[in-house]
Amino acid sequence: MTDTLELLRDLIRRPSITPEDAGCQDAIAARLTPLGFREERLDFADTQNLWLRRGVAKPLLVFLGHTDVVPTGPLDAWLSPPFEPTLRDGKLYGRGAADMKGGIAAFITALERFLVQHPNHQGSIAVLLTSDEEGIATNGVVKVVEVLEQRQEKIDWCLVGEPSSNQKIGDVIRVGRRGSLCAKLTVQGIQGHVAYPELANNPIHAFAPALTALTEEVWDQGNQFFPPTSLQVSNITSGTGAENIIPGSLEMLFNLRFCTELDEQTIKQRTHAIFDGYGFAYDIQWRLSGNPFLTEQGALIDATHAAIKTVTGYDTVDDTGGGTSDGRFIAPTGAQVLELGPLNASIHKVNEHIGLEELETLSEIYQQLLVNLLA
Repeated sequence: MTDTLELLRDLIRRPSITPEDAGCQDAIAARLTPLGFREERLDFADTQNLWLRRGVAKPLLVFLGHTDVVPTGPLDAWLSPPFEPTLRDGKLYGRGAADMKGGIAAFITALERFLVQHPNHQGSIAVLLTSDEEGIATNGVVKVVEVLEQRQEKIDWCLVGEPSSNQKIGDVIRVGRRGSLCAKLTVQGIQGHVAYPELANNPIHAFAPALTALTEEVWDQGNQFFPPTSLQVSNITSGTGAENIIPGSLEMLFNLRFCTELDEQTIKQRTHAIFDGYGFAYDIQWRLSGNPFLTEQGALIDATHAAIKTVTGYDTVDDTGGGTSDGRFIAPTGAQVLELGPLNASIHKVNEHIGLEELETLSEIYQQLLVNLLA
């Protein structure tokens, strides 16, 4: 059993359902502090955050990861218990195997091998781990970044170990992410009996034309780096459950994944303009999960391309698809940010897994990336 596989098995055994860490960060700190990393706990509320740094010189390379995982889903749908790492057909099964304990394990062992060969490396290396990425992400990396910014501890390069690969390890790297803007809409009506509609005001009827307009809105055409902005309705609720009552209100949740052609204020203004055109009473509560970011060509992207080519022999593709990651909190500081990690096919699913060869290849790529940047 390799060191990477052994570490990953240990991490999977810890049931760190968000925002729990279940001792994962303790295990990582125990491996890295003997190698010269200074340990700092930056916990907020129910979230555990670990900052491990080796060196004080610039440039600073940070590996960013999260130890929390999503809930397991129905246990009877798993072929093996989700927190008992199980080897089967060349794959390791368990919750968090790909998202993202596999990436963490691969980087830690890559780092250990790198430091044996380059104990006096250039610059500094840090590992930032949080237990609040799969949840609401309010007490995790966003709070740590505030601390780092206050004390002028600037990150130059940030490698996020999220599962970015599609068909084979390293075939895709994320060099940016779309923004995410969430909204909760409440449409006010007047409840009444269905036999007396003149005494009521049906919010479903009032809102229906606006819903069509909202979902048919063309927000932008995207650009060379990002696909067009997408709006999706995730939930609509209304009514009492009785068939003879006109409801008094309607609630809808929707989300926009937006590119750099738009900003938060423009989206809000255009949404309000659509709704105001139909004359119903409403209220919207907005929550910005993150703005879009894009890392331009530079040392980090170049070094990553070269590392993947050296280890695998093929060229990678720069991409900005997928959901959000904690990299959205690092990018506004001016750091170059990219995501490189395991295959994403099984993440958040039952029977989540990572290929053993995939795991070892990822660790080799990480080690070569460290060499390219800091040796």
